[in-house]
Amino acid sequence: MAANAACAVSYGVPRAGVPAVVSFEKWIATAAARASNSGPCGCSIRVVGAVEGRTLNRTWRERDYATNVLSFPASATPVPPQAEASASWLGDIVLCAPVIAREARTQRKRTRDHYAHMTVHGLLHLLGFDHERATDARAMERLERRILGELGVPDPYG
Repeated sequence: MAANAACAVSYGVPRAGVPAVVSFEKWIATAAARASNSGPCGCSIRVVGAVEGRTLNRTWRERDYATNVLSFPASATPVPPQAEASASWLGDIVLCAPVIAREARTQRKRTRDHYAHMTVHGLLHLLGFDHERATDARAMERLERRILGELGVPDPYG
Protein backbone atom coordinates (compact mmCIF):
# COMPACT_ATOMS: atom_id res chain seq x y z
CA MET A 1 0.00 0.00 0.00
CA ALA A 2 1.09 3.56 -0.60
CA ALA A 3 3.00 5.23 2.20
CA ASN A 4 0.37 7.98 2.55
CA ALA A 5 -2.39 5.77 3.98
CA ALA A 6 -2.88 2.98 6.49
CA CYS A 7 -6.00 0.88 6.74
CA ALA A 8 -7.12 -1.75 9.27
CA VAL A 9 -9.91 -4.01 7.95
CA SER A 10 -12.18 -6.31 9.94
CA TYR A 11 -15.00 -8.54 8.78
CA GLY A 12 -18.21 -9.11 10.71
CA VAL A 13 -19.64 -11.19 7.86
CA PRO A 14 -18.47 -14.22 5.86
CA ARG A 15 -15.86 -13.22 3.27
CA ALA A 16 -17.69 -14.70 0.24
CA GLY A 17 -18.35 -11.87 -2.23
CA VAL A 18 -16.58 -9.30 -0.05
CA PRO A 19 -13.29 -7.73 -1.25
CA ALA A 20 -9.99 -8.70 0.34
CA VAL A 21 -7.96 -6.41 2.58
CA VAL A 22 -5.57 -5.58 -0.26
CA SER A 23 -8.43 -4.10 -2.31
CA PHE A 24 -9.58 -1.87 0.54
CA GLU A 25 -5.97 -0.77 1.11
CA LYS A 26 -5.59 0.19 -2.56
CA TRP A 27 -8.85 2.14 -2.62
CA ILE A 28 -8.03 4.01 0.60
CA ALA A 29 -4.47 4.80 -0.50
CA THR A 30 -5.62 6.13 -3.88
CA ALA A 31 -8.43 8.22 -2.40
CA ALA A 32 -6.22 9.62 0.34
CA ALA A 33 -3.50 10.55 -2.16
CA ARG A 34 -5.97 12.41 -4.39
CA ALA A 35 -8.16 14.05 -1.76
CA SER A 36 -5.84 14.98 1.11
CA ASN A 37 -2.82 17.22 1.42
CA SER A 38 -2.33 16.37 5.08
CA GLY A 39 0.34 13.70 4.73
CA PRO A 40 0.07 10.15 6.04
CA CYS A 41 -3.37 9.13 7.29
CA GLY A 42 -5.15 6.05 8.54
CA CYS A 43 -8.60 4.64 9.06
CA SER A 44 -10.33 1.41 9.92
CA ILE A 45 -12.91 -0.38 7.82
CA ARG A 46 -15.44 -2.82 9.22
CA VAL A 47 -17.63 -4.87 6.89
CA VAL A 48 -20.88 -5.74 8.68
CA GLY A 49 -24.16 -7.55 8.21
CA ALA A 50 -27.63 -6.00 8.18
CA VAL A 51 -28.25 -6.32 11.93
CA GLU A 52 -25.01 -4.57 12.94
CA GLY A 53 -25.45 -2.00 10.17
CA ARG A 54 -28.99 -1.20 11.29
CA THR A 55 -27.94 -0.97 14.94
CA LEU A 56 -25.12 1.45 14.15
CA ASN A 57 -27.31 3.60 11.90
CA ARG A 58 -30.07 3.70 14.52
CA THR A 59 -27.65 4.47 17.36
CA TRP A 60 -25.56 7.15 15.63
CA ARG A 61 -27.88 8.63 13.00
CA GLU A 62 -31.30 7.84 14.50
CA ARG A 63 -32.33 6.08 11.27
CA ASP A 64 -33.78 2.62 11.77
CA TYR A 65 -32.41 0.77 8.74
CA ALA A 66 -29.11 -0.60 7.50
CA THR A 67 -27.36 1.77 5.12
CA ASN A 68 -24.51 1.18 2.66
CA VAL A 69 -21.76 3.20 4.37
CA LEU A 70 -21.27 5.02 7.64
CA SER A 71 -18.28 7.21 8.50
CA PHE A 72 -17.21 7.98 12.05
CA PRO A 73 -14.63 10.79 12.24
CA ALA A 74 -11.68 10.33 14.59
CA SER A 75 -12.99 12.97 16.95
CA ALA A 76 -15.68 10.43 17.90
CA THR A 77 -13.55 7.26 17.86
CA PRO A 78 -10.43 6.14 19.76
CA VAL A 79 -7.24 5.50 17.81
CA PRO A 80 -6.69 1.73 17.63
CA PRO A 81 -3.34 0.34 18.79
CA GLN A 82 -2.51 -0.96 15.29
CA ALA A 83 -2.67 2.59 13.83
CA GLU A 84 0.65 3.88 12.62
CA ALA A 85 2.07 6.43 15.04
CA SER A 86 3.05 8.70 12.13
CA ALA A 87 -0.38 8.64 10.54
CA SER A 88 -3.15 11.11 11.19
CA TRP A 89 -6.01 8.86 12.30
CA LEU A 90 -9.12 9.86 10.33
CA GLY A 91 -11.66 7.50 11.89
CA ASP A 92 -13.77 4.48 10.98
CA ILE A 93 -15.74 3.42 7.92
CA VAL A 94 -18.50 0.82 8.22
CA LEU A 95 -19.67 -0.95 5.05
CA CYS A 96 -22.87 -3.02 5.15
CA ALA A 97 -22.31 -6.05 2.93
CA PRO A 98 -25.94 -7.02 2.17
CA VAL A 99 -26.94 -3.42 1.38
CA ILE A 100 -23.96 -2.94 -0.95
CA ALA A 101 -24.66 -6.27 -2.69
CA ARG A 102 -28.37 -5.42 -3.11
CA GLU A 103 -27.63 -1.93 -4.43
CA ALA A 104 -25.07 -3.29 -6.88
CA ARG A 105 -27.65 -5.75 -8.25
CA THR A 106 -30.44 -3.17 -8.57
CA GLN A 107 -28.09 -0.58 -10.10
CA ARG A 108 -26.55 -3.20 -12.42
CA LYS A 109 -23.03 -2.56 -11.14
CA ARG A 110 -20.27 -4.98 -10.29
CA THR A 111 -20.36 -5.56 -6.54
CA ARG A 112 -16.62 -4.96 -6.32
CA ASP A 113 -17.03 -1.58 -8.05
CA HIS A 114 -19.77 -0.58 -5.61
CA TYR A 115 -17.53 -1.55 -2.67
CA ALA A 116 -14.79 0.64 -4.16
CA HIS A 117 -17.23 3.54 -4.50
CA MET A 118 -18.58 3.21 -0.96
CA THR A 119 -15.04 2.95 0.44
CA VAL A 120 -13.93 6.09 -1.40
CA HIS A 121 -17.16 7.86 -0.41
CA GLY A 122 -16.64 6.93 3.25
CA LEU A 123 -13.04 8.14 3.25
CA LEU A 124 -14.04 11.45 1.69
CA HIS A 125 -16.50 11.95 4.54
CA LEU A 126 -13.68 11.29 7.03
CA LEU A 127 -11.65 13.95 5.21
CA GLY A 128 -14.46 16.47 5.69
CA PHE A 129 -16.34 16.25 2.40
CA ASP A 130 -20.12 16.12 2.47
CA HIS A 131 -23.13 16.29 0.17
CA GLU A 132 -25.61 18.26 2.24
CA ARG A 133 -25.70 21.19 -0.21
CA ALA A 134 -25.98 20.75 -3.97
CA THR A 135 -22.66 22.50 -4.65
CA ASP A 136 -20.86 20.31 -2.10
CA ALA A 137 -22.51 17.19 -3.54
CA ARG A 138 -21.34 18.07 -7.06
CA ALA A 139 -17.78 18.69 -5.87
CA MET A 140 -17.71 15.42 -3.91
CA GLU A 141 -19.13 13.47 -6.88
CA ARG A 142 -16.51 14.97 -9.23
CA LEU A 143 -13.74 13.90 -6.88
CA GLU A 144 -15.26 10.41 -6.50
CA ARG A 145 -15.46 10.05 -10.29
CA ARG A 146 -11.81 11.09 -10.68
CA ILE A 147 -10.57 8.71 -7.97
CA LEU A 148 -12.71 5.80 -9.17
CA GLY A 149 -11.68 6.42 -12.78
CA GLU A 150 -8.04 6.13 -11.72
CA LEU A 151 -8.96 2.80 -10.10
CA GLY A 152 -10.66 1.56 -13.28
CA VAL A 153 -14.16 1.79 -11.78
CA PRO A 154 -16.91 3.14 -14.07
CA ASP A 155 -18.71 6.37 -13.19
CA PRO A 156 -21.08 5.41 -10.36
CA TYR A 157 -23.38 8.32 -11.14
CA GLY A 158 -23.57 7.79 -14.90
